[in-house]
Amino acid sequence: MTTHSTQCSSATLCHSLSDDDEMGGAQGVELRLVTSEEDETEAGPISDVTALVLRHRHGYRRAGMLLCACGVIVFTAAFLLAYGVLSGRYHCSQLGDQDEEQQRGGANSLAGGGAGLYLGELRVMMRRLLQDEDIHNTVSRVSRAPHPPGSSEGTALASEILHRFQQLQMDHTWTESLYATLQFPDRTQRSSLRLVDSAGLILEQISLNLSDFCPYSATGTTMGGVVYANYGRQADFNWLKSAGVSVTGCVVVMRVGGGVSFAEKVWLAERNGAGGVLIYPDPADLPQDPRRLGLNTHTAVSEHVHLGSGDPFTPGFPSFNHTQFPPIQSSGLPFIPALPITATIAAKLLSQLSGASCPPSWRGRLPYVRCVVGPELNAGRRVQLSVHNKMMPILLNNIFSSLEGRVEPDQYIILGAQRDSLGPGAVKSGVGTAILLELARTFSVMGYLSMLHLKAVAYFSLDQAIMGDDVLSAYTSPLLVDLLEAAIRQVEHPKHAGQTIYSQAEREGGSWRIVKPLYLNSGAYSFTAFAGVPAMELRFTERAYPFVNTPLDSASRLQEVLGGRLGVTGRSVGELVGEMVLRLAHDHILPLRITSYAQTVLQFSAQLNRHSAELQSRGLSPQWVFSARGDYSRAAEMLQRAIDYSDLHDPTTARFYNTRIMKVEYYFLSQYVSAVETPFRHVIHGRGNHTLSALTEHLGLLTSDPKRFDERRFRRQLALFTWTLQGAANALNGDVWRVHNAHSH
Repeated sequence: MTTHSTQCSSATLCHSLSDDDEMGGAQGVELRLVTSEEDETEAGPISDVTALVLRHRHGYRRAGMLLCACGVIVFTAAFLLAYGVLSGRYHCSQLGDQDEEQQRGGANSLAGGGAGLYLGELRVMMRRLLQDEDIHNTVSRVSRAPHPPGSSEGTALASEILHRFQQLQMDHTWTESLYATLQFPDRTQRSSLRLVDSAGLILEQISLNLSDFCPYSATGTTMGGVVYANYGRQADFNWLKSAGVSVTGCVVVMRVGGGVSFAEKVWLAERNGAGGVLIYPDPADLPQDPRRLGLNTHTAVSEHVHLGSGDPFTPGFPSFNHTQFPPIQSSGLPFIPALPITATIAAKLLSQLSGASCPPSWRGRLPYVRCVVGPELNAGRRVQLSVHNKMMPILLNNIFSSLEGRVEPDQYIILGAQRDSLGPGAVKSGVGTAILLELARTFSVMGYLSMLHLKAVAYFSLDQAIMGDDVLSAYTSPLLVDLLEAAIRQVEHPKHAGQTIYSQAEREGGSWRIVKPLYLNSGAYSFTAFAGVPAMELRFTERAYPFVNTPLDSASRLQEVLGGRLGVTGRSVGELVGEMVLRLAHDHILPLRITSYAQTVLQFSAQLNRHSAELQSRGLSPQWVFSARGDYSRAAEMLQRAIDYSDLHDPTTARFYNTRIMKVEYYFLSQYVSAVETPFRHVIHGRGNHTLSALTEHLGLLTSDPKRFDERRFRRQLALFTWTLQGAANALNGDVWRVHNAHSH
């Protein structure tokens, strides 16, 4: 508000001078200040006027006007200087009073003082209020014991966090209870893993930990050979196929990691005909020396295997009381059993494999294991995998708290974090909860956001935000890239004192490395891929943090990994998110890069162009896509130009453009697929045949495997994508000049 008022004052001063020009009052002053070379040899404005009076006795009127003008200038300069000094002293005294009151514990000291501050002043205020120690203490408190959903520990933690929100100066704090269908190990019948002979007789019962399971795995028993599939990526299954190794009916053993979630690993294995899946942490990916902050070889990593988000029995809409509405099963639930195993168990199985040697890049660090892919085991043995999990409705309690804006209070900036965890969950849930609470406390004390226009433009996930303190990764919608770049230029790096996150990234290869695409298991993914809201998940890492999704994910281990800098790193993440929130709330126009998707589609158009002749020979024309891409690019550029030439201080104009900007992400949700059957409808970030990635993959078959290219399927994919892109262009175009505009171009 101060920026707005100050800019208005400056504009008013300039406008007054312009009015004087029209009346001739200031014209002489301007001419006098912009002097000729001859005038520059004189002693100055005062001697010029004196000489003028002596030489031209009959020019008193003009001389008098010049003297008056000079007097006005001197008086104005003196007045502005005095005003600046006095107001600066007053402002400093006010900040000093606020500091003293804050030190006395006065939480209300800034509650009403947020309006009328520059963004820089707000940034300083936020940095002063964020507390390292509070973040560290909250992480320790949240992760002191396992707190799975529905447990007494989880309920007690929810009550404590609710109480902390209620103590803050928030406008609204409330809870929402709902039933969700969760899966847990069946206590009456344990999952098992056995080695059997060719007749199916049990040769060895392999010991499993009851707490190790993959939520939402299919239940049942499968028996077959064993195939090692590296990380279980599509490229890995393609290599197995090219090597003549079939996974049909086999139990596939895969490593944790490789940029592929457990859900994607199981889905790809099922898609390739596997009967079951075992997933283990390899020492090559996750350190397993407990003397050096690593896992022990008897610890498994657990993760859900639902290829989706939220309750899989209410796909595409929120969870509700299942007694009122019949459940609908998500298409992302697997049909084959999956189980996490330890490195020790993986070594036992893989050491008995025979068959083709695996590629060098597949070699892990399991002891006494030759890298072969199977599927045969020694002496004709097979593996029998039985998974017994149980679905049950669990009452969940979500906690919400908000600061309401004075302008556009119906729109939001959302920060979120996961609270529950099957284990202690220092990284899994503690870090995000701690940073969220600290930001809520900071903003509630500042009182600033209640005076500004909050807009529903972005979601920031704080899940697993700290796994190290060196390298920042931002998994984000491209619309938020400019906002992120501006923020990292302002925030100091938690490990490298005196360096901003941006400058440190530039020294290590470029800040562009920070930006990464959203991934399925991200807390931010569904906001963009399902809801069409730009979202971001931030994460600091250094080396692999091996304890996530294990019983060893404790605050003490995390603090040791960070060398005692948990609070400092948490504060940096909080400051980074806070900086972006301030920009979104403070700027008149949302700082989103509305032209970002034009470049993405342009890259795909280039691929289409390379295959243009082949496509046309099959009766497929890419011209529709080229036309839609051109329309979208022009619409985005036209909107950006209209914004650049508009009076953004006018609330009606700003709201008009912000409404259009907020819809850009939403426009890329396909309207031609079902939200129930295909919940991730975003054509860029989503999953399914309607997406750009599926279309690109199919296009690649023209050169890699022409026999598998399906013209009818490709035609449908091309149409779905083109219609969505054209719809986005039409919606973005609109009549951007129907709001009165004082400028023209």
